[in-house]
Amino acid sequence: MSDKPTVLVTGGAGYIGSHAVLALKDAGYGVVVIDNLVTGFDWAVPQGVPLVRGDIADQPLVEATLREHGVRAIMHFAGSVVVPESVENPLKYYHNNSAKTRDLIESAVRVGVPHFIFSSTAATYGIPEESPVRETTPQRPINPYGMSKLMTEYMLRDVAAAHPMNYCALRYFNVAGADPQGRSGQSTAGATHLIKVAVEAALGKRSHVGVFGTDFDTPDGTGVRDYIHVTDLAAAHVLALEALIADPSRSHMLNCGYGRGFSVLEVLDAVDRVTNMTIERRIEGRRAGDPDSLISDNRAIMAEFPWRPAHDDLNEIVTHALAWERKLSDRRGA
Repeated sequence: MSDKPTVLVTGGAGYIGSHAVLALKDAGYGVVVIDNLVTGFDWAVPQGVPLVRGDIADQPLVEATLREHGVRAIMHFAGSVVVPESVENPLKYYHNNSAKTRDLIESAVRVGVPHFIFSSTAATYGIPEESPVRETTPQRPINPYGMSKLMTEYMLRDVAAAHPMNYCALRYFNVAGADPQGRSGQSTAGATHLIKVAVEAALGKRSHVGVFGTDFDTPDGTGVRDYIHVTDLAAAHVLALEALIADPSRSHMLNCGYGRGFSVLEVLDAVDRVTNMTIERRIEGRRAGDPDSLISDNRAIMAEFPWRPAHDDLNEIVTHALAWERKLSDRRGA
């Protein structure tokens, strides 16, 4: 038996959550997943990991799961993540991301779970005053998605001050790629992530890739983003857990990115290179609220955790995303 604690992963059948499950399992932790499978897939949960099908707001179910498995930490990924949808349907986001998370945190307090790791987002910064973005950059979300995540950061701060719990909120930049061993990847239909969209186009699943704006204040006029490989992101969660266990008196709020960015056109060029073909690009209008550049200052996470990116190569990220997309096609018989 491992002496490492058991971790509840909410949304563990989804994209980032399933990679966190793999990272925890690889590191010798006990894992149990709760997922309502609205956007997740039961086959994304590795064999031998219990999957509880249900909602994080179902407090009797969550509390029974925490007690039954002796859970000592929660990694919380469950929620809604599409920014334009959050603008069109804000109440869905405040319900799924804020209200339900409040119920989950309350369940953790009731059962006495001492550690909580939360998947936050660079969207909490809105259109930041500076790039690279530091943890001290003012958080001024410009959409309900970012605000719903910031509300959770505030909840965790206040709960940790009132109860014996510490937490880590990791603010992700643009997550991309897939497990290098081909065990998981971005599987959601209709995903909006650029690299996912581009590899779908490369495999003929989309006719083109839209380029939203070419008049940004960037070298080639298209938006620049910090793309982080999902496996490096999952590794950061395991290190966050270890830090919380090592010093229960400390909580952490940290950016999670590579500290460098690529433009939309640079990403599409990388997909062309990896696939040895040319994706059709269609220039479209700018989307409201898109910053020119969104790059993380990642010095704090590098200082606080022994985290060193292992997959910070754009071609590698694209290669893994493409391999997963091909695997998905085989699975679905496409």
